[in-house]
Amino acid sequence: MADIYLAIDVGGTNIKYGLIDRGGKLLEKHTVPTPHDSFDKFIDSLNQLIAQYSERLKGVALSVPGTVVHPQELILGGGNVPFLDRKELPKYLKVPAGVPLAVENDGKSAALAEMWLGNLKGVVNGAAIVLGTAIGGGLIINQHLYTGSHFQAGEFSFMSNSHDFSEKNIIGFNLGSAVGMIEHVSEALNLPTKKDGRAVFAEINKGNPIALKIFHEFCREIALLIINVQSVVDLERFVIGGGISAQPIVISSIDAAYEQARKQIPLLDKTFHRPKIMAGKFQNDANMYGALYNLLLKVNGEDDETQWGVQHN
Repeated sequence: MADIYLAIDVGGTNIKYGLIDRGGKLLEKHTVPTPHDSFDKFIDSLNQLIAQYSERLKGVALSVPGTVVHPQELILGGGNVPFLDRKELPKYLKVPAGVPLAVENDGKSAALAEMWLGNLKGVVNGAAIVLGTAIGGGLIINQHLYTGSHFQAGEFSFMSNSHDFSEKNIIGFNLGSAVGMIEHVSEALNLPTKKDGRAVFAEINKGNPIALKIFHEFCREIALLIINVQSVVDLERFVIGGGISAQPIVISSIDAAYEQARKQIPLLDKTFHRPKIMAGKFQNDANMYGALYNLLLKVNGEDDETQWGVQHN
């Protein structure tokens, strides 16, 4: 029997989990609602998943919101699952003896997935940008995940688009929020619900001028983010993930906004190499794949300095 790993992607709304083999083949995938009643109920839910497959598992890998401090696997913040803050999940999860467990941030998991088997494979320096409620992300530098000195590199949401350093001008929680863009379009068009992305993109794709104005503003924000990141780390490729990346107009419009910005700033256009902007391969499954690859890197004995390239304090 092939080695089977349980990959779990914890989100604010749902927990996605699947069985993946060592070669990256997704054998089965399921979704359950994320419990928000208490941390204890949340842990019980995860332990039930692990127990369901315990006799077959070669490892358990998790992707979670929030900063993950290694090697303790301590979560800081927790994003849309705030009761994860200051929790070390290995202390609570009932993993069979001898079965390795690893935890990684969701944006970094997406970057690892694309580096392993996706559209960052073979790319020396690149980034994954995950568009959702906020903006997740991960940096691949010299073909390794770069996490920075405090495991917080790639937190693209916290970039500002203004000299006014207020929360309303933080890109990932304002104009760069894909969920916010969908809600904004829904309100402007008086749609029945604020969360129906399909209905919103139906309007965008048919050229509704109100929807397009809001959508193009969103794409300009992501293009601005790419310009800022590129000016610091000089990457070859940016891959765009998250649920909306399945819509071809998202990638083409971000790319067009990036090109327009370059043309408006001739010095930028003449000076900076233009990175490739494309969709990620795995879309909403990226975090499961990346969580597994993070586990495999640890099981294979890559130490902190090899994987992260820095000394963490």
